[in-house]
Amino acid sequence: MMFTPGQAPITLTDAAAERVRDLVAKSDDDGVIGLRVGINSKGCNGMSYIVEYAKEQKKFEDMVEEKGVKLFIDPTAVMFILGSEMDYTEDKFYSGFVFNNPNETSRCGCGESFNVG
Repeated sequence: MMFTPGQAPITLTDAAAERVRDLVAKSDDDGVIGLRVGINSKGCNGMSYIVEYAKEQKKFEDMVEEKGVKLFIDPTAVMFILGSEMDYTEDKFYSGFVFNNPNETSRCGCGESFNVG
C-alpha cells in the first residue's frame, strides 16, 4: 500500500527527507530507491529502530512517499510506529535519525531502545 502525507504511518521532517535523499544519492549501489524502517527486538527496553537501504518494496510493506523520498515500512513495525515523525539531527556528539513516536511508553537512558505499552 502507498500512503500520502496526512494518512501515512510515519512522516518526515525536512531534515530527515534531506538526509534520506543524501544517503540514497551517495549509496554505492545504483539499485537503492529509498530507506526501509523497521523495529528490532533488542536493548534494555525491548525494541529499537532499524533504518537500512531499500532496493525494492517487499511483499506486504507499506510505502510512504513524502518530500521527494521513499520510505518502506516493515509490516511488523507499522503498529509500533503509527503516527511517528522521523527527524534527523546532527551536533558535536551525535548524528542520526530520531523518531518522535507517540506510542512509546518508556525509553532507555541512552536512547537506543524503547517500549510500547
